[in-house]
Amino acid sequence: MDGTTPQTAGQGLRERKKLATKQALAWAAARLAMERGLENVRVEDITDEVNVSRRTFTNYFSSKEEAIASLNADRFARAAQALLERPAGEPLADSLAEVFAAEHAAATDVDQERVAPMRMLMSSPSLQGEALKTMAQAEEPLAKAIADRTGADPHRDLYPHVLAAAVTAAVRVALAHWVTTGAAGSLPDVIREAVHQVAGYPTDTQKGQTR
Repeated sequence: MDGTTPQTAGQGLRERKKLATKQALAWAAARLAMERGLENVRVEDITDEVNVSRRTFTNYFSSKEEAIASLNADRFARAAQALLERPAGEPLADSLAEVFAAEHAAATDVDQERVAPMRMLMSSPSLQGEALKTMAQAEEPLAKAIADRTGADPHRDLYPHVLAAAVTAAVRVALAHWVTTGAAGSLPDVIREAVHQVAGYPTDTQKGQTR
């Protein structure tokens, strides 16, 4: 095992180190926010955890909220890449459900003591705003992957963009529902259900009539 992922494959050592630092800062921000409350975490606390300078932090993020929200952005980026690697004959709704379920599989084993801090963290207005912004940015690569799977034109057709927006919203709502209801069940199953509720199949009208 060499530690590479779809994000790091093909990158040089310097790029992989930069990505590792970025991810370490994001995880440190999330962990400290759950332990102390978001309002009680300073950027200096995050950089101390990772043993880097404040300047290093600002090279990647403009705020602690952006750092935390980037974790979801990374999951969406990996899911978009994984969508392209699913079996060609698999129904699109099933492919979407599985790639997003897989990205959140580890959360099923979350310690129940962490559910309350997670709920408080997700209720932060500043973090909600940042999360919505990063999810909106994640829609574009997902739309391109959907277009590739369906044969749509990612620049001219509406369908891939509508479906990408619907799926990102479904995943966000599923995660919030799972946390607010106590994280008692399987998050991947909740995500699968949510994605299947919004992921239809492209018709000729959806694919090409918006040109």
